[in-house]
Amino acid sequence: MRFLRFKQWLTEVKQMAGGLDAVFIEEVRRHAGVDAAHVYGGFLAHVTAWCEHHAIPYEAVPVGTIKRHATGKGNANKEAMIEAARKRGFAPADDNEADALAILDWAMANRGGGSDQ
Repeated sequence: MRFLRFKQWLTEVKQMAGGLDAVFIEEVRRHAGVDAAHVYGGFLAHVTAWCEHHAIPYEAVPVGTIKRHATGKGNANKEAMIEAARKRGFAPADDNEADALAILDWAMANRGGGSDQ
């Protein structure tokens, strides 16, 4: 059921946003365990298939790239990521939200015509 709910959530986000120009996701190359790897693989398969179906460009951004962009350090810890988001004027609820904001900022700066280009 989790993957069906995820697909529905993607569709809801697309509808609420009035469309999507691109999707950027965290590219994880190392997992704590087999279950985590399987779950990540399932989500990755669904998001890429969904993007292909809707003709939406997508890109996976390596974790180190995201952390380096946000903090200047490719192996920054969770607290550093949260602090980096706060310095950019955000109030992330947790490290996952801080990571998502960092991916957005990276995408805008490197792929979306942001101020760093």
